[in-house]
Amino acid sequence: MIDLFTRPNFSFQNPEAFLLFLSFPVLAFWYWHRERVGKTAALVFSDVRQVAQTRQSNVKACRHIVFVLRLMALSFVILALARPRLENQKQSIYAEGIDIVMCIDLSGSMLAEDFDPKNRIEAAKEVAMDFVKNRVSDRIGLVVFAGQSYTQCPLTLDYQLLRSMIALLRAGRMQEDGTAIGMALATAVNRLRSSTARSKVIILLTDGQNNAGEIEPVTAAELAAALGIKVYTVGAGTRGYANYPFEDPLFGKRYMRVKVDVDDETLTRIAQMTGGKYFRATDLETLRRTYREIDLLEKTKVETEIYTEYKEEFAQFLVPAFLCLALELLLANTRFRKVP
Repeated sequence: MIDLFTRPNFSFQNPEAFLLFLSFPVLAFWYWHRERVGKTAALVFSDVRQVAQTRQSNVKACRHIVFVLRLMALSFVILALARPRLENQKQSIYAEGIDIVMCIDLSGSMLAEDFDPKNRIEAAKEVAMDFVKNRVSDRIGLVVFAGQSYTQCPLTLDYQLLRSMIALLRAGRMQEDGTAIGMALATAVNRLRSSTARSKVIILLTDGQNNAGEIEPVTAAELAAALGIKVYTVGAGTRGYANYPFEDPLFGKRYMRVKVDVDDETLTRIAQMTGGKYFRATDLETLRRTYREIDLLEKTKVETEIYTEYKEEFAQFLVPAFLCLALELLLANTRFRKVP
């Protein structure tokens, strides 16, 4: 019973019943008054000297237990009247999921450090993981590319696995360097080709121009548009020049200034052809805002229904109430019986 009160889903349906506890001081005063002030002789004796010499039993001091048992029985009845109960909630979520494929550029130029205090790839990884964390009931996949493209993770609902795979991405380590935007887009389209989701989306992030692969970006965009796939393109990189790190055999890590070469025109055209939108992210904060805006544009519709079941627990209090009452009646009519 004590464990019942410590449960977080425990409550009382009728807590106003606790007002009955206010009668306890009145009952206690009445009992005291009857015992101390209002006591009158029940039997009349002509001579009480023999009774006075009788040794008093210690049991007399325990006679008040009858009244205590009555109060305990009444306390348990009040607790039962307050209707203690355990609440059990069941939640049903109905969601119209979206299938999303994120394309992330892993070419060597993504190591440029113009997203202070991070380089481009670390910034891209951070916002991509935050984007995944905020989605509900959407299948999300991951395509990476440089000179070639491949699927890093197929469409999945296992967001923890996907985020761990994003965290392991490294730029400049693919076999063939370059920027195969068309191939990356075609790979993502192939992943969504057989999808039955109500909405299919590709988020393509790159910092350069298409200079590798056998498929032109516009051709891949036409294929995406034909299949009803919306493409959001993100150009990552400051405007002008950026610091690119390299290892000097004598002096260690050094930097050189390289021209930022984002193909805004092609990325804008891809987005327009597919009904998406082009974003230019020149620093970490604008990149975060870009993904937040995409998150709002492609929001999953979620409906939640909550069912609540209640389990009545008043019986746990009535049982000890009846036990206390029975014990009180037993003692009041046997050992502590009053005459008359």
